[in-house]
Amino acid sequence: MTTLNCIAVDDEPLALGLVCAFVEKTPFLNLVGRYSSAVEALQGLHELDVDLLFLDIQMPDLTGIELARVLEKAAGTTAPRIVFTTAFNNFALEGFRVDALDYLLKPFNYEEFLRAASKAKAYFELVKKAENGTSSTAPAPSQEDYLFLKVEYQLIRVAYADILYIEGLKDYVKVHLRNETNPLLSLTSLKNLEEKLPAHRFMRVHRSYIVGLEKIEAISKTSIQIGDAVVPVSDQYKDAFSDYVSRWT
Repeated sequence: MTTLNCIAVDDEPLALGLVCAFVEKTPFLNLVGRYSSAVEALQGLHELDVDLLFLDIQMPDLTGIELARVLEKAAGTTAPRIVFTTAFNNFALEGFRVDALDYLLKPFNYEEFLRAASKAKAYFELVKKAENGTSSTAPAPSQEDYLFLKVEYQLIRVAYADILYIEGLKDYVKVHLRNETNPLLSLTSLKNLEEKLPAHRFMRVHRSYIVGLEKIEAISKTSIQIGDAVVPVSDQYKDAFSDYVSRWT
């Protein structure tokens, strides 16, 4: 069974005690530290092996959001993941921007806590499966067949074969999928996705669009048709796309 090393951080003693009690009540969580300030937690993180933080947001000296940003810059993808706990619902978007796994609004009960903890457990199991899938003796899908997308507070596996095209917005991307009416909305950049996608299956054709090459149904000098959608081809990417199209004839 997956066991996650956790710390709890809250400047309110009663709130800190409740979170710690909930952690100790949960079989797959292991409490390795409790702190009354983000500064103390930051010092402890240098000494402990931590997977998950239950982190209050409104704290003196260093807020939970600020601590999350420090950890992200210092450790990158190896930073421990965060479930925010707060009495203020106006921090949800900020929590999403620093890639928090979940957001618990005080006062919360054990059922709500367990739901967030289970989401974290599922996240780490997916990551472990993705990392170890190719080394397993049992047949496993190739890493080239899918990618993981952060959608709201979940990590979702998306098959490359299902992606029609990807649309970049200011802070998000819309991933349009076959047989799905609504696109997936993920807080990442188009450039970040472009680097992850296999070049033989996807191509950037516009500053705001990446297309699945296998899904192209028709082309013109300035656009691509995929299903009912018409995707523009900008001058910046026209030569590369024209070179690809030339292989069709």
